[in-house]
Amino acid sequence: MSANDMEPAHAIRPIRPAPEELIARARAMIPALAARSVAQQKNRHVLPEIMAEMQEAGFFHVLQPRRWGGYEMELSSFYDIQMALGEGDMSAGWVYGTLGAVSWFIGLIDDRAAQEVWGSDPDVLICSSTMPAGNAAAVDGGVRLSGHWRYASGCVYAGWALLGGFVNSPGAAPDYQFFVVPRKDYKTVDNWQVAGLQGTGSIDVILDDVFVPAHRIQRLQDNFALKGAGQAVNTAPLYRLPFGQIFVRGVSTAGIGALQAMLNALLSHGRIRVSRAGGRSAENPFVQLLCAETAAAISEMRATLHRNCRSLMDHANRNETPPLELRLQYKFEASSVMERCTQLGARLYKAAGSSGLSDELPFGRILNDLMAARQHISNQTEYYGSNWGGVLFGLENKDFLL
Repeated sequence: MSANDMEPAHAIRPIRPAPEELIARARAMIPALAARSVAQQKNRHVLPEIMAEMQEAGFFHVLQPRRWGGYEMELSSFYDIQMALGEGDMSAGWVYGTLGAVSWFIGLIDDRAAQEVWGSDPDVLICSSTMPAGNAAAVDGGVRLSGHWRYASGCVYAGWALLGGFVNSPGAAPDYQFFVVPRKDYKTVDNWQVAGLQGTGSIDVILDDVFVPAHRIQRLQDNFALKGAGQAVNTAPLYRLPFGQIFVRGVSTAGIGALQAMLNALLSHGRIRVSRAGGRSAENPFVQLLCAETAAAISEMRATLHRNCRSLMDHANRNETPPLELRLQYKFEASSVMERCTQLGARLYKAAGSSGLSDELPFGRILNDLMAARQHISNQTEYYGSNWGGVLFGLENKDFLL
């Protein structure tokens, strides 16, 4: 029996709560999250007590391998929790999505990496900045990595980081790879001064000529092909899912919850708000139509998310690779979420009238969060739609983060 086949010495199989219980815990947090949104915004990071509550609730174990204390739940449960947290506070939902997704990624790579990350503490979190901002030189046993990465959300609570970069080898084209590095190997720059998603603490990470062993490295093309050394021990279908599909939803799904919160605020405010013309917003047919359109869009985005998650899991259960056409479609649908949420959010903000300017109401704060999320590269829906459309015409696919 090899070391990789052995149960981790520290591991105690956790009592696995039902997905419905975890979702209920997240929904129960909504009022308290909303009440602390302003304080979290000023803090520029998720408040320590909120992070402690999310960890205590077990949310970060949802996609973590069972072998390392995780729950290995269905993909849709992870995003249902994220939507609920986003309804309370979008920054909290965003950080949950970005940190929680990396716990899934660790299950894809060599189990020696998981041993280093979780061997003494299965609650350790891993932040990420996966765009190829680093350059690595291949050396014996691994690479030497340097770079400056931006937007590592939740970084102050992470013991490790997942970073993207190109590996340069003599006589070969640069190879896009991902590297897992411990906190002791990188510096951070607390420079998160922004207009939206202030509470995410998406600060910078800097490495200078750090050795990363091969067992903590994963190639993009292996992710695209659904291959990973970790699959030898993490055999659940969850770890046969496409990397790009998981991560793109991690930076858009909180927006659905935030839009729901904005709609709830308008429905509540509109019952008592009287316009200068003397009528209540609740009786204004244009406001009524807007609320109906928003509710329908939220329902549609949730349904599409669940359908796509089921489809991906069905392929994984059959040990099949989802066809390229589906992956392109799902990537575009995920990337379009923030565009739709931002457009509807702007209309809800307008419908709130001048009273929506008040800091005591959430309209402006949520709209800023939605617009900030829309700026993320994974939410640039025009690019992903153009790429998918080109493939429909028979042109070559240009995106491999699928």
